[in-house]
Amino acid sequence: MPASLDFPAGRPVDLVCLGRLAVDFYAQQFGARLEDARSFAMYLGGSSGNLAFGIARLGLRSAMLSRVGDEQLGRFLTEALAREGCDVSQLQVDPQRLTALVVLGLKDRDTFPLLFMRENCADMAIDADAISESFIAGCRALAITGTHLSTEGTRRAAQTALAYARRHGVRCVLDIDYRPVLWGLTSRGAGENRYVPDARVTAQLQELLPSFDLLVGTEEEFLIAGGVPGDLLASLRAVRAISGATLVLKRGPLGCCVIEGDVPERIEDAPTYLGERVEVLNVLGAGDAFLAGLLGSLLQGQDWAEAARVANACGAIVVSRHACSAAMPTPAELRHWFEGRRHGARVDADQQLAHLHRVTAPRPAWDELCVMAFDHRSQFHDMARAAGADESRIPVLKRLLVRAVEQVERSHALQGHAGVLIDGGDYGRDALAGATGRGWWVGRPVELPGSRPLRFDGTRSIGSALLNWPTEQVVKCLVHYSPDDATELRLAQEDALLELWEATRSSGNELLVEVIPPRALTRAGGEDEAVLRALTRLYNLGIRPEWWKLAPLQPAGWAALAQLLAERDPHCRGAVILGLNQPLDYLVRSFAEATDPVVKGFMVGRSLWGDASLRWLQGGLDDAGLVDAVARNYATLVEAWRSRHEANKEQRR
Repeated sequence: MPASLDFPAGRPVDLVCLGRLAVDFYAQQFGARLEDARSFAMYLGGSSGNLAFGIARLGLRSAMLSRVGDEQLGRFLTEALAREGCDVSQLQVDPQRLTALVVLGLKDRDTFPLLFMRENCADMAIDADAISESFIAGCRALAITGTHLSTEGTRRAAQTALAYARRHGVRCVLDIDYRPVLWGLTSRGAGENRYVPDARVTAQLQELLPSFDLLVGTEEEFLIAGGVPGDLLASLRAVRAISGATLVLKRGPLGCCVIEGDVPERIEDAPTYLGERVEVLNVLGAGDAFLAGLLGSLLQGQDWAEAARVANACGAIVVSRHACSAAMPTPAELRHWFEGRRHGARVDADQQLAHLHRVTAPRPAWDELCVMAFDHRSQFHDMARAAGADESRIPVLKRLLVRAVEQVERSHALQGHAGVLIDGGDYGRDALAGATGRGWWVGRPVELPGSRPLRFDGTRSIGSALLNWPTEQVVKCLVHYSPDDATELRLAQEDALLELWEATRSSGNELLVEVIPPRALTRAGGEDEAVLRALTRLYNLGIRPEWWKLAPLQPAGWAALAQLLAERDPHCRGAVILGLNQPLDYLVRSFAEATDPVVKGFMVGRSLWGDASLRWLQGGLDDAGLVDAVARNYATLVEAWRSRHEANKEQRR
């Protein structure tokens, strides 16, 4: 009789994954030989790693049981899994071996040269004795990949985990995951080869097949598991003869077959759930996405029809994207796929799907944002000239401003709420580098100061410039814009913003747009209306930045903004208040009006550091004095922001 897939309930982990975990380097030049690739994108990879990642992205509780090196790439994998919500407590760290690597090329839709750099790598040295029985006992299911049955050490680890799982009623899943190169059956440069018949591999697999409740594989993978080359049905029957597991046969665009009992006379007679034909960009990872969708649905109590529907959708989405793990869909994407998407072969043409992929995947939360802005360039230059100081002092000054932010982060418990806005040119380069990578919100400007129509600073190709930016740096663009601008000016500004919008979608950087309507086109008392009209126009163009930076609005204006975001982009991060060199007491009063949840914080510059910086440049303040003076101003705004609800009540009294 087929094994039951009634997963145990009430356990803290839905699925623990044992097997391959590696760093993927994917060539970014589609159509080139791997020998000719000139740049690569870095992702989390490995079939087990992709599965753990994908299950977590779908909202379930996954855990990773593998091994990484004690180095930067090992930490990259650990952090990537943890950010997604995957439990990494069982991830072993190898003090001697390096993290596994995979290098992939994208020659054409059928050719994907693949190199596995796994010589004595960390995940193939997983320590069976370090596997926790109590942790396995707290899981509902265990998934193992066939690769980890290929060597004595990894096989022992898999057998140990299987024994613990069987002892505690954990359901066991095998992803056959046949890579001939990893069994030593091809040259090392033939990693893309998916099938080489080999009796030794078949025997190794068949020894453990009876321990599993669910077996998942492609036609080639069931051929190796069954051991009858060229005869899929005979191979399936050979597997059935030694295993009562449910068999799930992946057939690409044809969908999948689910065989719970006897193998039918024809494969077409097996329960079949059709897939979708989509244009392929990269086949690697589609099977892992399929399995994530399948197991994720089964673990949530769905039947085979629904689980296969989700699995086929996950595979179709991932096969159309560049990455494996990072391409995994979110629940919001799947809802769109099934309910609102116009189905077609060009998945990449679905802009709403792409937007949901970007904004519904896990990302750092910024519910409160207190940002010191010193991305100014011309203002610092003018200040240095007025003080009679050499320009070489400006980079030193900006590094001291970073110290002021550090000081208030410590004194006011701003961890996870502090931020800076710094230019990346000669003035701010060192300060920006020092602020990046420490958990702050970090923004960086792209506009040419004072340009109207909008131009970008230092480049005619903003997309090319963003290739060199860390992903965590938010692109900030100030534009003096109104829908009432003269037609030629308005179109030039909008074209520049659209170019920037598309560039950030490609680079992965978030976008903050600072909109200041020209005073000449704004009627007295109509400032809020002018801002809202400008934002509405930009939304009409399809521009949906993560952030808006705006001058203080009236309470009704903030409420209108909240309504606009709810209608046009409910996933927008929100708005932050700019300073415009206003006195601190004015900003404090404006904060009291900004109690709507759409307002996340402030980004203020010269109001905080203008006077103190001039005195420092003139020699009237030493370094410590500058830091303390700026920190006091910054702390004043932090306190005002945090107490704005109370201030609002007081004003109403």
